[in-house]
Amino acid sequence: MWEDRFNRPDYLFGTAPAQFLTRRAEWFAPGQSVLSIAEGEGRNAVWLAQQGLDVTGVDYAPSAIAKAKALAVKAGVSPTFLQADLFDWVWPEAAFDIVLGVFIQFVGPEDRTTLFDHMKRAVRPGGLIMLHGYTPKQLDYGTGGPKAEENLYTEARLTALFEGWDIALCDAYEAELDEGEGHSGRSALLDFIARRPG
Repeated sequence: MWEDRFNRPDYLFGTAPAQFLTRRAEWFAPGQSVLSIAEGEGRNAVWLAQQGLDVTGVDYAPSAIAKAKALAVKAGVSPTFLQADLFDWVWPEAAFDIVLGVFIQFVGPEDRTTLFDHMKRAVRPGGLIMLHGYTPKQLDYGTGGPKAEENLYTEARLTALFEGWDIALCDAYEAELDEGEGHSGRSALLDFIARRPG
């Protein structure tokens, strides 16, 4: 499905970073290592690399990886892009300062728990997991995201999944998005940042 969506000449979600990154820019600092999962066509990894971060982006779709690499060359930065299935990939252990998931709501509750467990192990003690996605109210807007309510984020769902972590931010809000054809219009969003103990 994702290869079909990304295999097009233009960028489905545009080439500018997700609004989440610029809205929460104070959490990023030059020299930090970042793993961006389901990175897609590279817009977030490229922006982070432009801020001086050491970025690895992983995505399943070969066409997305090719477009991400082209975007990085155009921007004059060199993030690492890997093509892999996140459920088969051998995840690094305690390797990153930040593990980032922007609009990764393509999995249901069971697979989400597995995916988040991988993400938790990949971040260093004291490091951050940063998530950005839609809340169930997004179903009323229909301006992007999954149609399955159980795939969407609520404060209760995320805080329960990160029990024992320091919840630094859990903010549900609405905003206008203009992120390519894929995310456009009034949207119900949730930003979540949790710090790994230790």
